[in-house]
Amino acid sequence: MDLHTITEVVRRPAARPGADWHPGDAWLAGGTWLYSVEQPDLDRLIDLTALRWDPLVPSEAGLGIGATCTISELYAYQPPAEWIAAPLFTKSCEAFLSSFKVWSAATVGGNICMSLPAGPMITLTVALEARYELWAADGSARTVDALSFVTGNNENMLAPGEILRRIDIPAHALRKRTAHRRFSLTRLGRSTVFLIGTHTPGTSDLLLTVTAGTTRPVRIGFDTLPDDRTLRQRIDDLPADIWFDDPNGTPGHRRHLTQHFAEEIRRELMAGSPG
Repeated sequence: MDLHTITEVVRRPAARPGADWHPGDAWLAGGTWLYSVEQPDLDRLIDLTALRWDPLVPSEAGLGIGATCTISELYAYQPPAEWIAAPLFTKSCEAFLSSFKVWSAATVGGNICMSLPAGPMITLTVALEARYELWAADGSARTVDALSFVTGNNENMLAPGEILRRIDIPAHALRKRTAHRRFSLTRLGRSTVFLIGTHTPGTSDLLLTVTAGTTRPVRIGFDTLPDDRTLRQRIDDLPADIWFDDPNGTPGHRRHLTQHFAEEIRRELMAGSPG
């Protein structure tokens, strides 16, 4: 029997760790997924936790989240009172298919970069209009919209050797009213659908984020709160192949749940709208 073994763990990477990367490497943050399955194509791990990136950096501009911030750190965070959307942090952490023990190792960036449909940190950051700072192996950096980062089931826009460094959530999104709905087959099961709606106080807008039921995040925006028929039509207009299919739900089931919960979110946010 051939055994494949990781031959090296780099625990003190360069300040710009992309310079250390070569084929056969993997970035190591929490390692909760990396250590859970065979990795026959890997021979070296580069430990990002040694860089000690600040986990949570609040400012007037919003909240910066280091990619190695653990789920436990995000869950325990006490935000400013005016950030009325911040309860979504708690709800998204609680949507993990894992125990609280895993939260101490699992990272925000790791969940995003796994890019699974049910990744709750993807749901959270897309709903709050975040942007991601990415570092390339050549030392350059780019910033992308969270909405465009995940391109499919377990697929994203990261280039070889590129790394997620930071998530920036703007203050205006943190000041929005929110409503969320999530469904799973069991109480602690993987999300079948996870929806978040946000609404700017003093306006009649609606931003609906649909995840878990779709292979990539979907954002449906309205300048004014739609009626139920208009909202349903926008969901019906989504491409048929965007609906995810796995043992947790068929595409038809997920679309039905999305329509049902989207209407609940619309009604909840409409109740506090000036319109």
